[in-house]
Amino acid sequence: MNELSLTILPETADDALAIERLHERTFGPGRFARSAFRIREGGGHRLELSFTARIGTLLVGSVRLTPICIGDTKALLLGPLTVEPPFRERGVGGTLIERAMKEAKSKGHRLVLLVGDEPFYAKNGFKRIAKGQVQMPGPVDPARLLVAELADGASAGISGMIHPDWDA
Repeated sequence: MNELSLTILPETADDALAIERLHERTFGPGRFARSAFRIREGGGHRLELSFTARIGTLLVGSVRLTPICIGDTKALLLGPLTVEPPFRERGVGGTLIERAMKEAKSKGHRLVLLVGDEPFYAKNGFKRIAKGQVQMPGPVDPARLLVAELADGASAGISGMIHPDWDA
C-alpha cells in the first residue's frame, strides 16, 4: 500500500458528515446533477456494503453500494468512490472496491454496475456494457457504463432502464 497504514472499515451512520464533506471537496456541487447521483438519491446506499478508508483517524476515502435494478435484474451501483487527492494513486480506491465487492458477493449479490473509466476499473473486473443494452435515466456516456459479475453469467441478458431498487 505504498507504506500507508490503511484501515478499511464498514461505514457507520456517524461517518455521514465526514463523507459528505469529502464528496464536496472531491466532486463539487456538480455531483448533484449526475445521473448516477440521481439514482442513488432515489434509493440510498447500504451501510453494510459501504466502506471507509482511514489512515489513523483521518478519513481518506469512501465507497458506497446502492441497490438498483437493471430492468428486472437486481444489481448494485458502485459509487461514489472518492479518495482525498494526496492519497490517490496509492491503491486506496482499488482496496475500497475490492472490500465492497467481496462483501457484496458474500451476501449473495451477483452484479455491480458503475459509471466510470474502463481502463481504471478493469483491474477490479469491470467491463463495458454493450451500447444500447441498458439505459440510465439521464445523460451518460454509454462507453462509461461498466459492469462486474460477482457470479458467473450474472450479466447475461441484462437490459433495460437502470432505477433504484425500492424493494431492497
